[in-house]
Amino acid sequence: MNLHDMRDHPENKLTQTVLITGLRGFTGHYLGTALRACGARVVGLVQGSAEGADEIACDLTDARTVRAAVALVRPTQVVHLAALAFVGHADARAFYDVNLFGTLNLLEALADLPDVMDTPLSKVLIASSANVYGTPEVEVISEAVCPAPVNHYACSKLAMEHMARTWMERLPIVIARPFNYTGVGQDEKFLIPKIVSHFKRRAPLIELGNLDVARDFSDVRDVVAAYLGLLDAPQSTGQTVNVCSGRAYALRDVLAMASTISGHALKVRVNPAFVRTNEISVLRGSHDKLTQATGFEPRFALNDTLIWMLNSVSP
Repeated sequence: MNLHDMRDHPENKLTQTVLITGLRGFTGHYLGTALRACGARVVGLVQGSAEGADEIACDLTDARTVRAAVALVRPTQVVHLAALAFVGHADARAFYDVNLFGTLNLLEALADLPDVMDTPLSKVLIASSANVYGTPEVEVISEAVCPAPVNHYACSKLAMEHMARTWMERLPIVIARPFNYTGVGQDEKFLIPKIVSHFKRRAPLIELGNLDVARDFSDVRDVVAAYLGLLDAPQSTGQTVNVCSGRAYALRDVLAMASTISGHALKVRVNPAFVRTNEISVLRGSHDKLTQATGFEPRFALNDTLIWMLNSVSP
C-alpha cells in the first residue's frame, strides 16, 4: 500500500497504532505478531515496495518521505528497529547514513506531529546495541559501563544514542541496548543461524572464527517480551536499558549443545579470515534495570532456543 492509498483507508481512523520501522526484519516480524495479538494496530515502514495494508514503503534516509509517512500514520507508539545491523558490512558510511541520520529523520518527523491527537504519542522505543560497550574489562556489563565502541556499527549506534538524547525533552524516548539474540528466521550470515544450518544439513565441516568468544545470547521471543514491557512501563521513558539474558556462552559451548541436540558431530576449522580485528572477547549483560522497570525475566535458555531452531522447518 502506498501513502495515497493509505490516506483513505478506513483503519487509518483508529487511534491505537504502533509504528514499527523494519517490520519485515527478523525482530520486526516477531514484534508485529506479538503486538497484533495484544490488540494493537501495527503499521510498518519497510524498505522497498509495500506488500500489504500494514506496510508503507519508506527510505529512512529520505527525510521528506519519512515525514509524510509519520504524519499519515500518527502513531501512538513507535518501535524503531530498522538499521544496518551486520557488523561486517563493507560500507562504513552506510552505517551512519542509516543508523544515525535515518533515526534523526524519524525523530524530526515524530516531533512535528500535531500537539493535539486523539491518543498522544506515549513511547518511542529505539533499538541501539550492546556493541556500544566495546571491550570493557568487567565481568558483567551494566548500563553504568562507559561505552567505548570498536567498530563502525557500534560507533554509529552510540552516535545515534547521543543524538536521540537531545530529543528526550520533546519525545517519550527509551533506548534499548540488546545483546546478541537469535531464533527461527534469522539470516544465516549471523553466527547462531550459520551453526544451526550446518547441523541441520549434517554438514561435515564448519569454518568459524575465534572459538573462545563468549556472547550473551537471548531468544528473540524474550527480546520481544522485553520490548513490550518497555513500551508499557511509564518509568522507562528517558532511560537506556540493556536487553539480555545475563549469561554468556562460549562458541565451543554452542557447538557442543547443537551437536547433542542434533546427534551430529562436525569438524570445526578456525578460519583466520573470520577472526575480526578488535574482536570483543566476552559480552555478558545485566538486565537488572530492565527487570526493575518491567518485571522482565528471560523465559528461554540458549539450549531451548537451539532446540526450537534445529527442529524448525523454515528455510
